Amino acid sequence: MDKISMLQTPMIQSPAASKPNSENKTEGFGEIFKKALQDVNAAQNESDKLTGQLVTGQVEDVHEVMIAAQKASLSLEMTVQVRNKVVEAYQEVMRMQL
Repeated sequence: MDKISMLQTPMIQSPAASKPNSENKTEGFGEIFKKALQDVNAAQNESDKLTGQLVTGQVEDVHEVMIAAQKASLSLEMTVQVRNKVVEAYQEVMRMQL
């Protein structure tokens, strides 16, 4: 497995694309969000692992470590922005008058 494919993180897919079973079950928002958080956590863990290996001299390619760190940072930033939008939408719905 080459270095580029090792660093690639799974993209968030639509519910239909993420479950290729014959049943027409769809994932709820909670399941999709949970999977996205697990992907972000995996990217953070991979970045931490590569950083530790760089410090101990096990990894000589600084580019690989920097790419993993940037991917982890961007995925965390995107998750925070999605959370902010969800909270904003919830607050807007709560402000609506019946």
